[in-house]
Amino acid sequence: MRDRGYALFTVSDSIHVNAPADRCFLLSTHVGLAALTLEMQPVSGKVQGTLGPGDRVIFAGWRFGLPHVHESVVTRYERPGFLQHSMQRSRFSRYHYDHQFIEIDGQTLIIDKLRFSLPFGWLGKKIGKRLVLPAIAALVRKRLELLKQVAENGQWRLYLAEESHEEAHPSGIIAEAS
Repeated sequence: MRDRGYALFTVSDSIHVNAPADRCFLLSTHVGLAALTLEMQPVSGKVQGTLGPGDRVIFAGWRFGLPHVHESVVTRYERPGFLQHSMQRSRFSRYHYDHQFIEIDGQTLIIDKLRFSLPFGWLGKKIGKRLVLPAIAALVRKRLELLKQVAENGQWRLYLAEESHEEAHPSGIIAEAS
């Protein structure tokens, strides 16, 4: 498949997680967990906590021996079933990352699909196929395994504690939703 004259690459992976879909969804939006996976630091935009609709974050770090800046914005946010973030600025020509969450009997199937293309024509295609595609596939797998680990044990409370939503009831009693 071609995208504006560039080769379009796709990475798909999935994992079963023994946790509710909403927890997995929120963990997927957590900037700190993304930074751990990417091994890059959030430097601008929403740099901590969970991302919401339209939120933007800029990560900076090193990739393939070169400085790399990646600006991403949440382009679809359908809690707890679907999340998409798209690149606004990066070395990629195109970059869209979809996360789908399907809950079945208290467990969640997370399906990740990342589509990207690189500049530089035939050279970008060769670099993409030999170097970038395997590296991105490894990052997607690393992300899914980290989400599973955090969601299935008590670690998720460390990441979502600041995201606890309090709702005031008509009686004036405040209840915390988990």
